[in-house]
Amino acid sequence: MSDLLTLLEVGAPAAALGGGGVYLRAKHPAAFWCTAGLPISTARLLGTYGSTMEACGLTVQPSRLRALLVQAATRRQVRPVPPRRGLIRPTSTGMRVRLRLAPGQEPADVAASAERLRHAWGVHAVYVSEVKPGVVELRLVGFDVLRKVRMPRKTEAGFLKVPVALREDATAYVRDYRTIPHQLTLGATLSGKSMFLRHLVAGLAPQPVALVGIDCKRGVELAPFAPRLSALATDPGQAADLLPVLVRLMEDRYDLIKARQGIAPGTPDEEIASDIWGLPEPERPVPVVVVIDEVAELFMVATRKDEERRDEMVTQLIRLAQLGRAAGIYLEVCGQRFGAELGKGATMLRAQLTGRVCHRVNDEASAKMALGDIAPEAVLAACGIAPERPGLAVAGDTSGGWSRIRTPYLSLADAAAACAASAHLVPDVPALDRFRPVVPAGPTNPPVSLVKPLPVTG
Repeated sequence: MSDLLTLLEVGAPAAALGGGGVYLRAKHPAAFWCTAGLPISTARLLGTYGSTMEACGLTVQPSRLRALLVQAATRRQVRPVPPRRGLIRPTSTGMRVRLRLAPGQEPADVAASAERLRHAWGVHAVYVSEVKPGVVELRLVGFDVLRKVRMPRKTEAGFLKVPVALREDATAYVRDYRTIPHQLTLGATLSGKSMFLRHLVAGLAPQPVALVGIDCKRGVELAPFAPRLSALATDPGQAADLLPVLVRLMEDRYDLIKARQGIAPGTPDEEIASDIWGLPEPERPVPVVVVIDEVAELFMVATRKDEERRDEMVTQLIRLAQLGRAAGIYLEVCGQRFGAELGKGATMLRAQLTGRVCHRVNDEASAKMALGDIAPEAVLAACGIAPERPGLAVAGDTSGGWSRIRTPYLSLADAAAACAASAHLVPDVPALDRFRPVVPAGPTNPPVSLVKPLPVTG
């Protein structure tokens, strides 16, 4: 009996502790990492750092002077030297550590061993980035941060910068229009593309920008944001009227820049402009972000007359993509399907869209159209997105870099409320006034009677 009581006294707490750890790891991975994962992984890294680096081929032979000094002092053979390790900096999702590379090493050598380091130190993933020549930073992620997205508290927000998603390395994916002026975003139904679009519009709403929407689904995606929109087209016919106005607006801004370039002798260098950002702030026109949903609808034709209109719209879109950046006009092109079979101009338009975001798509051709020309391996990652993970996408740009991202949930009501609260920030752009969406008045409460009703007596 005493043995049974002793077993219960020792085993019950151990079973409860083990069960609690399993539950935390499955349901609350962030809490598990902070309580158990971080100490265990830190101990593994400190205890096995030298042997792990040697097994991964990341050590070099010591210098002759060091070898002679060690042999003279300790009478033992000198082992290969691993990269010098800096302090371990824990985070809520993992930890960071900087390595000073040994002579003859390069960051690619460490990046090639990232998968081995992940298994050796018991973490979810290891990412390598170069800090400066000779120094790399290892970002160790303790759990799958894309399973339940929680955006970092500190993000790189600012003018024309919108944090819209979380990268797989636990950093924020920021849509920066000054760096990447135009972007193509693809995604099938229920893939999370609309959620991505909501975050963009809600993030731009409090900023001094003009938002222009082209939504060929009768406005069902962008109409809830009407209080903050400067213009809205809800079918290809309205889009055919709106796009020439945007092109003329772009040309007028180029005329303004050109007039400013009448450079007189002695003009300071900072006043010589090649885009709107070089103009003095009082003269600088407001930037315009054009959001196009279901771009394939602009390419669809049924009659020859529609074909002529399509060609005109596509030509205007290509002109905006080629020339709009300097005029402060940026494109956000979204759709379910995008391919060369859409017709003339599709491939040329895609070539001008620097940023690429591909959610789950229904065919491999769309993934290739979005990512195949910048990173072929990213196409396989996009085709492997499961339907059970809406919001998961592969983001890349024409530099060849890519990563997995996932957008957190944002309800349509919350995004619409953010736009309604910023309705007073709609800038004055006279050229777009006739396209300004009509915002219906909100429901009014019925008047309250001040007369107290009397009961009816028979």
